[in-house]
Amino acid sequence: MTIYDVSKQSGVSIATVSRVINGNANVRPKTRKKVLDVIAKSGYTPNAFARGLGLNTMRTIGILCADSSDIYLAKAVYYIEEYLRKNNYNSVLACTGYDIDNKKKSLDMLMSQHVDGVVMIGSNFVGQSVEDNQYILDAAKSTPVMLLNADVDSPNIYCTLCDDLKAMQDTVGLFLDKGIQDVLYLYNSRSYSGLKKLAGCQSAYLMRSLPIDTKYQRLFEGARDDVDGVVKFLESIKAEGLKFSAIVASDDILASASAKFAIKNGMKIPDDIQIVGYNNSIISVCCEPELTSVENRLEKMCAQLVKTLISALDGEEPPQKVVFSGELIQRASTRL
Repeated sequence: MTIYDVSKQSGVSIATVSRVINGNANVRPKTRKKVLDVIAKSGYTPNAFARGLGLNTMRTIGILCADSSDIYLAKAVYYIEEYLRKNNYNSVLACTGYDIDNKKKSLDMLMSQHVDGVVMIGSNFVGQSVEDNQYILDAAKSTPVMLLNADVDSPNIYCTLCDDLKAMQDTVGLFLDKGIQDVLYLYNSRSYSGLKKLAGCQSAYLMRSLPIDTKYQRLFEGARDDVDGVVKFLESIKAEGLKFSAIVASDDILASASAKFAIKNGMKIPDDIQIVGYNNSIISVCCEPELTSVENRLEKMCAQLVKTLISALDGEEPPQKVVFSGELIQRASTRL
């Protein structure tokens, strides 16, 4: 059943059927009823793409997420889709992986579906150079692009992020101010956010005129959820003879793996070693002892991102960048 069949059976023009479908008030009640009766009997469902062309909007937002199994990214997808539904927008989700070519192909796919806007979840979509980000700049020429926890300064690109640098700077600084300098910083990503957190760790030392010892900043290059791999990685660092009385991790999975390492090696938490995670996810309270973690305001960021997007689609001038502050949530794994 097509719009042409509805037109033929109801005895009105295709344009009139289109006006009825799109809720146009400029249709006589008798004619509207005739068209709606045919639609009801036939079970005709208007094609969303065709309706979008007529209305100049698909009321659909494209969402890009590198890895839906990542607890942080999955939670962000949940929040964003929830707030979009509240604003009567649908969403199309594409899980891209971390390969740049797949990211570009997924973005092209969403653009070909004439989505009203694009949301990129996570800082891994943003590179360090203009060339790395050209595919984002190109998309922004025709539709608003929203970046969650990343920053690109260009027209029609809107950024909502947590100040990861300041949050990590403050967290490491708490240890340094208590005279604890042997803090092992453990991270697993060189993304935009990952590098900001690393810079925050380093700046905590610089602000206090303390030397930065790169032996205490370690990148775990294994799979993001390889907990046992992280444990072995920490054991290899310990075997080098490097002593550390605190571990600050760039996410809660690394922190929970650090707790597993400590328990396996006979260390008491927080007496022998203190541990801090990041994201304040459910992992932080599932761990024993419960983990101190940085709350990065994910839900509030997602709500703000959708608010900014709706504002941009309505032709308003929303802020190009909104930055949230992180907050350290202290639990049993630290004594700060």
